[in-house]
Amino acid sequence: MGDFFVRRPIVAMVIAIFMVIIGVVFLGGLPMEQYPDITPPIVEVRATYTGANAVSVEQSVATPLEQQINGVDNMIYMKSTNANDGTMTIQVSFEIGTDPDMNTVFTQNRVAAATAKLPEEVKRFGVTTEKSLPNILMLISLTAEDPRFDQQFLGNYALINIKDILARIKGIGRVNVIGASDYSMRIWIRPDRLAHLGISVPEILEAIRAPDRLQNEKEFGEIVVRTTSEGSQVKIKHIARVELGVETYNAFTRLNNKPCAMIALYQAPGSNAVALAEEVNKAMVDLSRTFPKSVRYDVSLDTTKAITAGIDEIITTLVIALALVILVVYIFIQDWRAALIPTIAIPVSLIGAFIVFPMIGFTINVLSLLGLVLAIGIVVDDAIVVVEAVQVNIEKGMTPKEATKAAMQEVTAPIVATTLVLVAVFIPVAVMGGITGRLYQQFAITVAVSVVFSSINALSLSPALCGLLLRKQKPIRGPLGAFFRLFNKVFDKTTDAYTGFTKIVTRRIAIGIVFIIVLTVGLGFLGKLLPGGFMPNEDMGYLMVNIQLPDAASLQRSDAVTKKVEKIIQKYEEVEYVTAATGFSMISGSMSSNAAFVFVSLKDWNVREKTANDVVAALNREFFMGVNEAQVFAFGPPAIPGLGSGSGFTMMVQDRVGNTPEYLAKQTDSFIQTALARPEIGSMFTTFRATVPQRYMEINRDKVLKAGVSLNDIYTTVGAFLGGSYVNDFNRFGRLYKAYIQAEPEYRINEDKINLFFVKNKDGDRVPLSAFVSIKEIAGPDFTTRFNLYRAIELTGGPAPGYTSAQALDALEAVAKESLPADMGYAWSNMSFQEKKASGTGAIVFVFSLLFVFLILAAQYESWSLPFSILLGTPFAIFGAFLALFLARMTSPSYELNVFAQVALVMLIAMAAKNAILIVEFANIEFNKGLSLFDAAIKAARLRFRPILMTAFSFILGVMPLVVASGAGAEARVVMGVALLGGMTLATILGVFFYPMLFVFIGKIAGYEKKRELQKE
Repeated sequence: MGDFFVRRPIVAMVIAIFMVIIGVVFLGGLPMEQYPDITPPIVEVRATYTGANAVSVEQSVATPLEQQINGVDNMIYMKSTNANDGTMTIQVSFEIGTDPDMNTVFTQNRVAAATAKLPEEVKRFGVTTEKSLPNILMLISLTAEDPRFDQQFLGNYALINIKDILARIKGIGRVNVIGASDYSMRIWIRPDRLAHLGISVPEILEAIRAPDRLQNEKEFGEIVVRTTSEGSQVKIKHIARVELGVETYNAFTRLNNKPCAMIALYQAPGSNAVALAEEVNKAMVDLSRTFPKSVRYDVSLDTTKAITAGIDEIITTLVIALALVILVVYIFIQDWRAALIPTIAIPVSLIGAFIVFPMIGFTINVLSLLGLVLAIGIVVDDAIVVVEAVQVNIEKGMTPKEATKAAMQEVTAPIVATTLVLVAVFIPVAVMGGITGRLYQQFAITVAVSVVFSSINALSLSPALCGLLLRKQKPIRGPLGAFFRLFNKVFDKTTDAYTGFTKIVTRRIAIGIVFIIVLTVGLGFLGKLLPGGFMPNEDMGYLMVNIQLPDAASLQRSDAVTKKVEKIIQKYEEVEYVTAATGFSMISGSMSSNAAFVFVSLKDWNVREKTANDVVAALNREFFMGVNEAQVFAFGPPAIPGLGSGSGFTMMVQDRVGNTPEYLAKQTDSFIQTALARPEIGSMFTTFRATVPQRYMEINRDKVLKAGVSLNDIYTTVGAFLGGSYVNDFNRFGRLYKAYIQAEPEYRINEDKINLFFVKNKDGDRVPLSAFVSIKEIAGPDFTTRFNLYRAIELTGGPAPGYTSAQALDALEAVAKESLPADMGYAWSNMSFQEKKASGTGAIVFVFSLLFVFLILAAQYESWSLPFSILLGTPFAIFGAFLALFLARMTSPSYELNVFAQVALVMLIAMAAKNAILIVEFANIEFNKGLSLFDAAIKAARLRFRPILMTAFSFILGVMPLVVASGAGAEARVVMGVALLGGMTLATILGVFFYPMLFVFIGKIAGYEKKRELQKE
């Protein structure tokens, strides 16, 4: 093949040009995202049971639905939240990679089968099933300078003019205007007037439902409730106040202290976040042109900023790594013509890799770009090997074309071998499932594809360019020439010293083997000292604050505390937007008067010194010291968007036998106290409270039936007294809204006012409502949670400083076994579920990668023994990686054996094998020519010392920008960079001395020399 392209270099160039053009075209159409599609698809089922408390919603709505949904195809777990406002949400999580649309269809079919078992009130409101991710993609906040445009106006403006348009954007799963409510016709009745006129609530409902659909307050006020025999009429306006209000009054929202409408956008599973954010921004620019005067919008939270910033950082890293590698190549080769060949090979190989991306569904993300960064130091190797071999032949007096042909006969086999080894390393990775598998695949396949294109270039473009460009090198004059002469002088002495020491090491095989055994034992010891992890907590450019007041605290009281918290947050110069919602908790997923939630967007990474984690730590210190009225804590987002509401672990403590919420809360509190005593656990909390003060209205059904009163009339009247009774719908602003009747607020202050309500029996006589109901003070939960059919309490928290998530999960498992009673259990959710599922897969991949490399090498060399001389050097690289991570942990606890470090270990298998092949391959060739094992090994070591160091330095300097990375996504890059730097450095330092020894050792054990002598005979 090399001969062909030396004779026809234009063919090689055309192939390379085609690769670049097609790669650039495909690159332009690839979507950008932070990680591959690794978020489990989620389908949400929502329903409303007006007037029911949390336990009633759980028992009457969630339970029948869950029992039917349970076991739906591809489901991994499900969780329901049932709140005192009558709302219920079931989140069904599915296996990664499954079709979100089919998941929705499967779930919808199960929901339809359960609908018959639901209360009629729930059926009237409807049960919705839709795909959506639970994390907020963007927050858009509407504010106004004009005080007339209050929160209610802004909220309804968003509902009418913005929500539906944004919901139509492809990829948006759900749009929720937090704290806002649809317009509603509120008919505020006066019970004393009803009593005076003898009119009951069911009569009012019947009168309002009779007319055709109405549109405004005046039309509702003119509805006739009763006409007397004298012809006089009682109309709605005579007994009630009619106003256009909203359905619910349960939240206050602000942006930087101004009332606002808070529009939360949720991403649909499988969509591209960055492209989606661009579409939303375009839509908002268009919509803003029609806003009323003084109304403006701000994107107060954009979770995709971290993605684009992180990718920009990696692209910068890519450019720096490329420049450093080219510099190393030029210093070693010392000929601009020769240096130009690998310089051209790098971009051709990297850009060519994008040809494969659309075919296998890859995107431009952190993993694929990191793969390209590391591929720089690998793809340059093949071209270097070709150039260096050609230069040696030219120095012997050959013409450039003759030198290239001769060199290609020598280096084709090593190039093919190293390419097969690198591809083999990543074969087990390519077939892995789950989150870890998808993370590995994007990185590994990117590197593997780049290497394949690199070998194609090395066998086609590089020899073609060598034949055209290379000449016998002339002495370089000037300062550069002086530098090169000094460099060569030092390098020649170094090579002599290296050869001498290698002879000593190769003769003392026993000592060398003992050293490798000791190193391997030390590797195992270091591995135990290094804590495991899953995904690093990155600086995503925003954080969140949860506020929890004592049970039953009013919305106004909660809002006062929220304003205090907002002032504390706004003191930090790193903060750009503070978006607060009083009455809402994203952790519990429900509306509650004693809760509030704050989204804090930070300024861009390049204009602030503190990271998001620094701000979180500082805020939590201030909250602990300065806010005594509530439990307030700041925390970061989850490492993988869509897996939970925040960073840290998520554990579900389950009641397996159906005890009371109080029993579940008591056992969970005991568990929390025990867990917090463990050194691995830094924080743990839950927003669940089982004893929130409540009022319970008990209806005496026996009395109702004896009095001849309809139970339905009782329920309707109670509904009007307490929460409002839904009457019918009306049209306004081109939309359909609901009408409610409800007692004026002053008639709902205390239970004594119930004496003003009455119902009629079958004879038409009025009977006081108080004759049938009694009100008791009780305690109960604001909301309940169920997880996989069991009532559960969700615990969230984080590991203590210096400990990893893996250590925290192990500690929690130990505490659960010790402290939870037999009727209780636990389960993992969100990130913790995925981490436990992925536990141990890294070791399996590592073993299989070694096995595949061994098999490929055995096939390559037609030998079962020779591959051991290559693979026995693997401990050098792994020990170096572990040692580097261990030492780095002394500066920061973020250095752990997480997914990115594990990916680096797999990479190091290939890199260590690549260096070994360069020596073993040439040693084997020289041995087959007749040299002894020892002489062949020493000659190969001396000949390959320069290219090995050149490729090693290229790779090491290529990863240096990762080691010193900062900004968005830096944690992953730094951990991977440190592991690769340590592993490759030690593998090179030890490998160049020990690979010749290992070749001799394996050759002696396998009897290579004896077999050769027998073959001669």
